[in-house]
Amino acid sequence: MDRLTWRSPSLFWRTLLLVLLLIVASLGAWIQSFRVFERAPRAQTIAQQVVSVVNITRAALLYSDPFVRRDLLAELAANEGVRIYPLEPTDEVEPLPDAPLIKLVEGTIASKLGPGTRVAARVNGTRGLWVSLDIEDDRYWVFLDRDPAARTYGTQWIGWAAVALVLSLIGAVVITRLINRPLARLSQAAAELGSGRSPAALPEVGPVEIRTVNENFNRMVADLGKLEADRAVLLAGISHDLRTPLARLRLELEMAQVPDVARGAMVGDIEQIDNIVRQFLDYARKAPQAPAEDIDLALLIESAVRRARIDAQPASHVDLRLAQHLKVRGHRTELDRALDNLLTNAVRYGRAAESGVLSITVSLARHDDFAIVGVADHGPGVPSDQIERLMRPFERGEAARSGSGGAGLGLPIVDRIARMHGGSLRLLTNPPHGLRAELALPAQPA
Repeated sequence: MDRLTWRSPSLFWRTLLLVLLLIVASLGAWIQSFRVFERAPRAQTIAQQVVSVVNITRAALLYSDPFVRRDLLAELAANEGVRIYPLEPTDEVEPLPDAPLIKLVEGTIASKLGPGTRVAARVNGTRGLWVSLDIEDDRYWVFLDRDPAARTYGTQWIGWAAVALVLSLIGAVVITRLINRPLARLSQAAAELGSGRSPAALPEVGPVEIRTVNENFNRMVADLGKLEADRAVLLAGISHDLRTPLARLRLELEMAQVPDVARGAMVGDIEQIDNIVRQFLDYARKAPQAPAEDIDLALLIESAVRRARIDAQPASHVDLRLAQHLKVRGHRTELDRALDNLLTNAVRYGRAAESGVLSITVSLARHDDFAIVGVADHGPGVPSDQIERLMRPFERGEAARSGSGGAGLGLPIVDRIARMHGGSLRLLTNPPHGLRAELALPAQPA
């Protein structure tokens, strides 16, 4: 069962979430501050409304004509929701809730109507706003069925909240992109530089921090380009200065009167030196600047196997298992070099220790979005704890150290070519014995 792999969110999403959290926290703090600062004015307004209703009711009871008093009270009950009830000692009274705003309203009402004023939330099971009223020696309840302290919200706030949320999201996305765009450009340029390509110059504009980073990066790319040019000239000089004497030695050796055995050993040494020089040049070669092309891997592998002439060697066999019409985007010369190195490595170290038979299996298959080129042999193989070491430059296995060959750059060259094409190289054990190299390259859509 495959384990789930949790990927860390990108900087864009981290910044976006941070901005949204700051917006939500700021909005919450603003709402809480607004509620605190508007509490006293709102309590004064509510208390004034209640006191006005109670005073008007008292005036209606005291100064209105007895014949129209009933009609006046009925109109107050119908239009304003105000009713008058006698206050009895046996009334079941429930006090107002213990909330800061309600307590402030209750204290303001009591201070304006007198210290003996009672304010209740429920009397005899009826919920509303109840305020006691003294008229001469009689006591009454003034009942308001609509609580002035209750907050009333319409449905318009939903639309305004949605608009505010959308505008906040748009603003957060814009701010995040403005912040992350220079970093994304820098990351892309660094990836191109790591792949061996020369990235375009970064814009030296914007905030001083971004501008300084881009200036330093551009200067570093220019310095690396100059260093690369100097290295190319140096390597060309080394190649000329070494291969010219080697060719002269080879010619003189062919003309010299030496035994055939000695001549063969000397020629082998010269070829080994020439091979080591070639590997150095291949490893240090700059990435190709020519545009990539679509390459049929099956045809490329068949051509590499023919060049290797594996079947022409004694006790040798190669088995091809190639998926057809599988294409990659890349540089033909570089991929040829990578396949040649893999096949050369398999031919050189892939013979079975007991039988001496060389059996190589070359496969090509598609896995997800990658084309996997496999080169497997049945030689002595490499211990699993030394496989990673073989990917390092100038590192060779024990069998390679004792034999003839190169300088330990064959597999690092393949790995560099794989990374140049956006792929990778893996070395695996090939049970029951042997080594399997897997070259993964991004495949073109079928």
